[in-house]
Amino acid sequence: MRLTVIALGLALAHPALVAQQPATPAPSTAPALDSIVYRVPMRDGTTLNTVVFRPRDARGALPILLTRTPYGVGGSRAMFGTAYATLARDGYVFAFQDIRGRYASGGQFVMNRPPRDPRDPRAVDEATDTYDTIDWLVTHVPDVVPKVGVLGVSYPGWLAGVAALEPHPALAAVSPQAPMVDTWLGDDFFHNGAFRQSYGIEYASDMELTKDQSEALPYDRYDMYDWYLALGSLRDVDATLMKGRVPSWRAFVEHPSYDAYWQARALQRQLLAPTVPTLVVGGWWDQEDLFGPLALHRTLAQRDSSGRATLVMGPWNHGGWNRGAGDQLGAVTWNVATGRFFRDSIQAPWFAHHLKGAPDPGLAAAIVFDAGARVWRRYPRWPAVANTTPLWLGARGTLAFTAPPRTSSVSWTSDPAHPVPYRLRPIELTYDPRGSNWRTWLVEDQRHVAGRPDVLVFQTAPLTDDVTIAGDIVAELVASTTGTDADWVVKLIDVFPEQNADNPRQGGYQLMVASEILRGRYRRSFETSEPIVANRSATYRIDLRGQSWTFRRGHRIMVQVQSSWFPLYDRNPQRYVPNIFLASPSDFTAQRHTVHLGARGSRIMLPVVTAR
Repeated sequence: MRLTVIALGLALAHPALVAQQPATPAPSTAPALDSIVYRVPMRDGTTLNTVVFRPRDARGALPILLTRTPYGVGGSRAMFGTAYATLARDGYVFAFQDIRGRYASGGQFVMNRPPRDPRDPRAVDEATDTYDTIDWLVTHVPDVVPKVGVLGVSYPGWLAGVAALEPHPALAAVSPQAPMVDTWLGDDFFHNGAFRQSYGIEYASDMELTKDQSEALPYDRYDMYDWYLALGSLRDVDATLMKGRVPSWRAFVEHPSYDAYWQARALQRQLLAPTVPTLVVGGWWDQEDLFGPLALHRTLAQRDSSGRATLVMGPWNHGGWNRGAGDQLGAVTWNVATGRFFRDSIQAPWFAHHLKGAPDPGLAAAIVFDAGARVWRRYPRWPAVANTTPLWLGARGTLAFTAPPRTSSVSWTSDPAHPVPYRLRPIELTYDPRGSNWRTWLVEDQRHVAGRPDVLVFQTAPLTDDVTIAGDIVAELVASTTGTDADWVVKLIDVFPEQNADNPRQGGYQLMVASEILRGRYRRSFETSEPIVANRSATYRIDLRGQSWTFRRGHRIMVQVQSSWFPLYDRNPQRYVPNIFLASPSDFTAQRHTVHLGARGSRIMLPVVTAR
């Protein structure tokens, strides 16, 4: 979820037509647009603030592109100079709407509002609000064609997907982009049971303390690693920080496992087939919502008999396809304008086909960018590779496509008092207005932790041939612990040659290609936690999601294993307690963890496309 604080500054008047907005200068690349603000009524009488833009020189009726957002529509005009520039040139009526309970809209805001009870005709949710909005727009906005597309990134991306749950007859296409599909399994608030505390505390409080994000918690340290370490256990957070004002925090404490509360909000469990053409978009280095687009497309593709669902995954962070050329991320470059290609050659012709009757662009079911090889790849399905190849963790830090000949193990001490930082310190506030490395931390050089005694490192010899992967990556970690709970973090890394011709300053760079965490108590079931049996080995299956990547000849493949990723994830006490949100400081203990190696030991299952 991308947090954007925007001042609205609109005077409210007539209940439907609020104000004729003067045409303000737009970026030179954007067409001249006139705007008008409406109060759009919902079925329960609540009105939602909606700004509508129309090209000044338009001739005839145009279809509508709708974006619904919790982040404020006040800065929507700027979108036409960047993210929506190509769409604006093609000619649409654009509508931007504050969702229920946010900024100038009425009603109560509910984070990831669950679907309504269909038996209650008076009940509302985001799907009914979208339906009612579309119905009103095609009826009351002058000179529009009754064809509507819905798109958005992050929370607005989830809202775009929700529009397809109860599609209005005029809804012709939806594009959920970086949608936060399941905030417990892998988006935003939890990953496989591990609580994303820095995001859960900072983002949830920003969204729910006040209607317009004008209040913030008191952060008195620049390095948030130190701030969260001083915060201690999570049991006193509500009393000291939230003070009963943040509903999401109460939900975290009351629903630490994947119960009905989280499942009701998981879009991949609701939108089981594409009801309209659907373009799902995501980034391989999305620091917030990598899980969402992959999970949603997987569900849609299983029942997509008419080819309505398309997946696009590029070398982007959260929403990166909408910013600039898209030829680099952080310190890593690929010299291909992937963002511009998406906006001009995928998104624009796709919407033009479904909303304006333009020729079918003939997109593949999956269009993914392989940043290792620096090429776009097109596949008839995703994952492109169903069968996987094991990459074995071996003794003395070796990593190979052949199983180790002997059984062995390697151990380390995991101490909650000294957790492994998830990115380079100092770790700024996630959305620090002074600047933050949050948006690019997934491509940071992993050498910053590779020398720690509580981070295991395994790597191959320099590759003699390219190794291309395209699909799901799963770690099968055979491990044990002296404690009764543990977190397991696995990172798949491309190690650049020491003499790197592409960028000499990146010799030996350790680029994280895929990574994920699993809270050990959920090894058997996400719905129910259970203690780990101390000193007994077990297999922990850790879904590293997916990737399209080529490890090039001369590079090495590396795997890092650790048991903390702080402060993005809360510290595991490593002594089982029923609810970590209620753990006492005395519950946090250092424990000895062991990874077991050998022919029946730990391995990474890779979706290898090309022969080694």
